[in-house]
Amino acid sequence: MSNNKTINVLIVGVGGQGVLLASQILSDVALQAGNDVKKSEVHGMSQRGGVVSSHVRFGPKVYSPLIPNGQADVILAFERAEALRWAHELKPDGNMIVNDQKLIPPIASGTQYQYPDDALDQLTDKIKSLKVLNAGQISEELGNPRLANTILLGALSLTQKFEADLWRDVIKRRVPPKTIDLNLKAFDEGRSR
Repeated sequence: MSNNKTINVLIVGVGGQGVLLASQILSDVALQAGNDVKKSEVHGMSQRGGVVSSHVRFGPKVYSPLIPNGQADVILAFERAEALRWAHELKPDGNMIVNDQKLIPPIASGTQYQYPDDALDQLTDKIKSLKVLNAGQISEELGNPRLANTILLGALSLTQKFEADLWRDVIKRRVPPKTIDLNLKAFDEGRSR
């Protein structure tokens, strides 16, 4: 078990980025480490590029799957604007990990939507512990653009007290068999950046 308190991790992004798989892997890791785990997902438009969020809570005893407002220990954001949109949910001493990717949801096309191009600057001003990765570029370097979520999980793993091998075992079970080696390499890349 991680310790005597409940850990709150909020994972946010846009449909198709792997937010739900990432939250399932984190949940499995926490459960296998002996924690009580609760998870809640919002993915109404996930297959059409809409906003996707997942609350993952774990500890000795968790009573609700929803993270109380402003109490996320970690926010893992798969996209810059989503990081900015959800930043208010982070504790003052919390960690935020952001994928340096700009994705305008298809639902915003043709609307008055203004993408916050200065999202990272705004986050730098607001967040004490901010890590920014270009997981898309790293996944391209590894030869598969669909590895960004596993790279981000590698970065997330450094904020938790679970053994890296436990993460690797869960990843092996959760990803397609043909992609296991690439996903493990992506996880390790996320841990090393």
